[in-house]
This record gives sequence, C-alpha cells and structure tokens, in this order.
Amino acid sequence: MITTPPGLYYVSLAYVASLFPGMWLINGVQSLSQLCSTTILRSTNVALTIICSILVHDLLVHLRPSIGERRASFYAILISLYPVHWFFTFLYYTDIASLTAVLAMYLASLKKRFWVSAILGALAILFRQTNVVWVIFVAANGAIKYAEDFYETKSFPGENEQLIQEENNLLTNKKRTSTFPSLRRRKMNNSANTNKLRSSESSGYSHFHSPGIIIEILDITLKLWSLKWKVLIAFAPYAMILIAFAAFIIWNRGIVLGAKEAHVVSPHFAQLLYFGLVSAAALAPFHFTPHQVAKLCQLFKRNKVLGSFLVFAALGTSCIIVHFFSIAHPYLLADNRHYPFYIWRKVIQAHSTMKYILVPLYVYSWFSIITILGESQKRAWVLSFVLCVALVLIPAPLIEFRYFTIPFFLLILHSPATENSKWLVLGLLYAAVDIFTMAMFLFRPFRWEHEAGVQRFMW
Repeated sequence: MITTPPGLYYVSLAYVASLFPGMWLINGVQSLSQLCSTTILRSTNVALTIICSILVHDLLVHLRPSIGERRASFYAILISLYPVHWFFTFLYYTDIASLTAVLAMYLASLKKRFWVSAILGALAILFRQTNVVWVIFVAANGAIKYAEDFYETKSFPGENEQLIQEENNLLTNKKRTSTFPSLRRRKMNNSANTNKLRSSESSGYSHFHSPGIIIEILDITLKLWSLKWKVLIAFAPYAMILIAFAAFIIWNRGIVLGAKEAHVVSPHFAQLLYFGLVSAAALAPFHFTPHQVAKLCQLFKRNKVLGSFLVFAALGTSCIIVHFFSIAHPYLLADNRHYPFYIWRKVIQAHSTMKYILVPLYVYSWFSIITILGESQKRAWVLSFVLCVALVLIPAPLIEFRYFTIPFFLLILHSPATENSKWLVLGLLYAAVDIFTMAMFLFRPFRWEHEAGVQRFMW
C-alpha cells in the first residue's frame, strides 16, 4: 500500500513527458502510457542520482571551500557509492528523490535564496512527509546564520551594546559570573572576535559542556529577537509551508498516509542508537580507529568528573532504551527479503544479553559523531541536528536503513574529514558492499511458499 505523498509520480510524469518527443521520433511511441515501462520509471531515480551527486559536490564546495573543486568531485563520487543510496538508485522508491530535494533545499538556503529553498522544501514533503522536519532544520539554521551574518556585517554600535547588556543581565541573573567578562568584551560586529569564538567552539569537548551551550542558545535567542521582523519576513516562505503542513495533519488526522495501522507513531527511542552505530560504521575509517579512540579519551580526561558522568549517564540511558523501547515491528519479523530482518535475528536477538552488549558501541558511536561534528560546527547546529534526527526516527516503529539516508548525508557533508587515504578506503568498502548486495539481489532470488513470484534480497 502507498504510504507516501505522490511527489515521485509527478516528477516521473514530467520526466516521461520530456522523453516522449524523442521516443516518438525514434520508436514511434504513440502515448505516455506506452512509455511508462518499469525500466523508464526506474531510470527516473538514475537521473535524480546524477543531480544528487552534483548537489553533494556543490554543498561540499560551499561548506568546505578549502578542499577545492577536484577533491569535492572525488568526495561526491565516493559518497554516491554509499550502499543504501546506491542500491535504491536502480529501484523505484522515493528515497533518491527525497534526498535530492532536501539537499537542494539546503543548498538554496545556504546561498540565501530562501524562497527557492522553501519551494524545494515543499517538494521534499511531497516525496516524504517526515521531510517537514528537515524543512524546520534548514529554516532554523538559516535564521540563525542570517542573524549572525547581520551582526558581523552591519555596524550599529548602540544596538550591539544594548544586546550585549541584555546578555550580561541574563547571565548575571543565572550567576554565571565566570563567563561574564568574555561576553562583555565581545562585539558582535567584529568579525575577528567572531572567528575566535567559533574557533573556541570547534573543540568537540565543548559540545558536552552544558553551560557553554546554554550561553550560545541565549546569545542566538537575543540576536533573533532583536531582528524578529527581519527574520520573519525573510523566512515567511518556510512558515507558510509549515502552516500548510499543519492543516494537512488536521485534515488527514495524522501524518501517516495509507496503512495507518501498520505505521502507528511509536516511542522507538532505540532508532536513535541504531542510527548512531550504522552511521559511524558507514564512516568506519574516521570513527573506528585508534586515533579517534585516543582523541575521545583525551577529551574526557580534561574534566574527569564531567566526562565520567556523561559516559555513565549515556550508558545507563541507552540500557533503559534498549530494554523498554526496542520495538520489533511485524514487518521486520516477517519480511526476510530485507537485511534488517537478519541483523535483528542474528545480531540483536542472537542472545538475551546481546542488545545490552551493543550499548557501549552505541554510546561510543554517538560521542564520536558529536566530537567530529564539533570540530567544524557550532553547538547549536549539532544540537539541532541531533534533535531533528530524533524527530525523524523515534516515531518510526519499523527499522529501515533507508530512513537513515538523509541524516547520514548531512553528517558526512559536515564532517571535516580530508584524509584522502581514509576516503579511498571508504570508497573501496562501499564498492565491495555494493557488489555484494547487487549480486545477492540479481543472482540469489528465492520464493515464498504462500505467495507467487520471485523474491529478492535488498536493503
């Protein structure tokens, strides 16, 4: 049963219509229905994958201009080999179109083309409802960047002094005297000081330091409040989309389309743990190395008390999650075509203690992800990313690696990894997995006794 909006079908119709004149001349095709073969429809995703790779290249150049065009092209090709993304390039699923629309929306926002970005966000929602979360993510981070850029490029001393005084008053009320002098000295229209601030925040450890993130959120809140009318006008297109989506939820009596009984919103907190481990494993040359382990240990040694508290709190919370909030959806247990079926049975459920044994890996993966992101992104960005990943994944009762694709691409795009040797190893690993999964799909078909037709292994 169809459970997503019809965006892919609209795009396919436009794609087939664009092919019709040429096919009419070459093969004498008389109608669009004759052209709507399985092969032609699947080729829609091939075309979208090419566009997606171009967007990845452009995003890399925009986000990390120091790597250059040639290296960005190299990275974009390797990222396109990411096994789940590559596999569904050749099938007629919404994942490729959904990812392409989200990346296009993000790139347009980074270039401050907010109306274009909002339109692409609406298109992304037409591919998959949960993309509304990524619309919020793009709009929120776009608004924060808009406010920060305003104070960096404009010089209004009176307003800046007033804003700084408001920050200091708030921090005084909270008795955070240790950070008061640094905030008083900061001038938001001074780009040099801003760069120093960003540099100080680049440490991964700082993302685990709660007073720091509270100060940053207060700073952002005050900036946005002082520019509230400018921000509201600039980001009105996103607001219109969110209002329209809220109206859809009211009209549809929920976010789910189609088989609502099979896609009931559930507190599946374990999804967040699965995403962390799968994403870190998919970037194993950067996360599971002695150097990365040593880096994390060194970061926690800077403050042993806080570091120990964070580790034990994360371990305890994860144990509670896997015990009470691990959901085995009926589809997961019944459909042996998909690899999660075997991972669930042969790994997670291999023994009653196995799900607890995996907890340290879950915790390490998330600490490693946050640390690496913290080397290039501010705390607010990292926090918003984690929250949006949670909003997308936790309500989903079914474990599907396809659901991880968009956050994974955002993660890899913002990871400041530039070692060519590690990227090459990553590409070789992706190619090996791609060959294996495609060989299983093509050459190891099987049949179900209760249903006619050939079944195939897939993600």
